[in-house]
Amino acid sequence: MTPAARAQAAIQILDRILAGEPAEAGLLRWSRASRYAGSGDRAAVRDLVFDSLRRRNSRAALGGAMTGRGLILGMLREERRDPGLLFSGEGHAPARLSESELLAGRTPSADEALDLPDWLLPLWRGSLSDQAGPIAAAMRDRAPVWLRANSLRASPAQAIAALAVDGIVARPHATLATALRVEEGARRLVAASAYRDGLVELQDLSPQLACAALPQAGRVLDYCAGGGGKALALAARGSDVTAHDADPQRMSDLPARAARAGARIRLAQTRELRGGFDLVLTDVPCSGSGTWRRTPDAKWRLQPADLQRILEVQAQILQHASVLVAPGGWLTYMTCSLLDAENGGQIRGFLASDGFALVDERRFTPLDASDGFYLAVMRRC
Repeated sequence: MTPAARAQAAIQILDRILAGEPAEAGLLRWSRASRYAGSGDRAAVRDLVFDSLRRRNSRAALGGAMTGRGLILGMLREERRDPGLLFSGEGHAPARLSESELLAGRTPSADEALDLPDWLLPLWRGSLSDQAGPIAAAMRDRAPVWLRANSLRASPAQAIAALAVDGIVARPHATLATALRVEEGARRLVAASAYRDGLVELQDLSPQLACAALPQAGRVLDYCAGGGGKALALAARGSDVTAHDADPQRMSDLPARAARAGARIRLAQTRELRGGFDLVLTDVPCSGSGTWRRTPDAKWRLQPADLQRILEVQAQILQHASVLVAPGGWLTYMTCSLLDAENGGQIRGFLASDGFALVDERRFTPLDASDGFYLAVMRRC
């Protein structure tokens, strides 16, 4: 596919997303209908779509319309490229720009330049204060790829060397050696022997830093395990880990992941849980606002009613999980959100009742880590 044909494909997909279709569904629909597109074409079209969603409001202003054509035109103007090179109307390229399209477009307003939903801006600014603008700017760019070197299988140096065999260049974090940032070859990762053999796991830097900050504990319960990334990280530290999720189907891949990693993790249904855990980890459902670089359509789909429901679920999980903590044990609360209502606000509400004391609280952002992430560590009194 030519660059112009890729742009036309992105325009069509963006129009469906703007009409309400989830981004992944739109990309999959296009891919299945476009068998002629090679892996490089699919990757390029995906990048065009996701980059446009990360900067949806600012590019719509520059392009003069909240449409697929408007977003791609806005991208070209943002990058100071000649729109005529793509909007040529030749072959599979987008149709030539009309006179009105050539005249439309303006500099984004200060709010539009943040590329966030209008209703969320007060919450964003109230949560992040003077960092609100810089963090929003960082969220407009693609997130880096981070790996966790699995100490049950290899040292960080051994993992880096194994990745290099498959053309993947990775470098360790300055303060957490097991956190590896992929500098080259990220798209080769799933086929790499280091990944297939369990030497590395995909995990962003921020949750890796959060897990490293947790107190060492014997019996650990990952109460909202999902795919099990944090359960695997804690098992690699030598803890006896039990994984649980309200929807057990979310953990369906965990046994295979644990076997690949050489980790022993017990899966438990809700009815099987009993108290007495030294550490209970709750990585609760959240808005995902800290990960919007990776799932940019999610920020445009989130609505105030959705956030309210999320807040109610988070509070319920804290209450349910707290009874499983042994005397003197630890309760940890995590989100991949940057909103205070989901983070410190929840912890302040929970601690208003007796029983736990806050001993550590951290927020990670793209300015000092990678994804937006929150950690609170509490101890049963």
